[in-house]
Amino acid sequence: MIEVTLYMRKDCHLCELAQQYLEELQLSLPHKLIIIDIDTDARLKKIYGFNVPVVIVGPYKLTAPIEKRDLEISLLAIQHSQEQEAKIDNSIRDGELQIPVSWTKTDQISLWLSKNYLAIFTILVFFYVGMPFMAPILMKVGVEKPAGIINRVYGFVCHQLAFRSWFLFGEQIAYPREAAEVTTVMSYEEATGLDGNDLLSAREFIGNPQIGYKVVLCQRDVAIYGGILIFGILFAVTGRRFKSIHWSLWILLGIAPIAFDGVSQLLSQPPLNLIPYRESTPMLRTITGFLFGFLTAWFGYPYVEESMSENHKYLKGKFKRSKTILKK
Repeated sequence: MIEVTLYMRKDCHLCELAQQYLEELQLSLPHKLIIIDIDTDARLKKIYGFNVPVVIVGPYKLTAPIEKRDLEISLLAIQHSQEQEAKIDNSIRDGELQIPVSWTKTDQISLWLSKNYLAIFTILVFFYVGMPFMAPILMKVGVEKPAGIINRVYGFVCHQLAFRSWFLFGEQIAYPREAAEVTTVMSYEEATGLDGNDLLSAREFIGNPQIGYKVVLCQRDVAIYGGILIFGILFAVTGRRFKSIHWSLWILLGIAPIAFDGVSQLLSQPPLNLIPYRESTPMLRTITGFLFGFLTAWFGYPYVEESMSENHKYLKGKFKRSKTILKK
């Protein structure tokens, strides 16, 4: 069915005439007529103003004054085009028409990626969040050089402040600053004897046998990528059936908590000191980071799946057509 859109306004003689012409052409050239009053939409009113009527027929745009013959020619052109497309589709379906289809190495790689992208993403995230835990393990067994390499590499993407990191093989799993007021554990200052305001020392401190050894990705980043990893695994084992969450829920529960926790901490400390001083806790960093990572993956992965699924379907059809033509 041909779709025709008529932009018009009330009390417009030329608009009424264009509508009359289209109704008269319904018998000989059937079409679906959509009438839009531009006065009900400020954007359309700004676009068309007093230049109505405007008729859109496929790629054709007719403006006032519109003659019946102009409408008939446009409808005939679209009808002819649709008939030709239908004939070609039928010929291809019936095997009467063969369109050369080449299957390239790029197509083969794209087909494989469209099917296995989730496994690739999950493995990459697993290694990204897992390697920082290898550094303290290697330090524990005395293999310091590889541990140092991991530490330096992750130093490009994370602040690595010891009082905002996890520790393995020590008395505690975390040593927050005294300012965080976590009374159930020993503070960073008490455990290390270092000044909590000396950020360079906190970054360079990797731990010792008593305190334990630092995981070289901070608590918040571990939680973020851990959340992405967990959702990716759930998405895979449930057959990728999750629908994307609404963007408002993503902002409210995913972005807002981590933004409030991180930004308020930043604004309260030197050199800004714009609000009363506060230091987040390991628990808050973990919760807000996990929510951000998990909900960001929940928001984004289903869209990626939809795109990859369409691409996979197209490439499978292309591969099948290329094989059919080669056989013939």
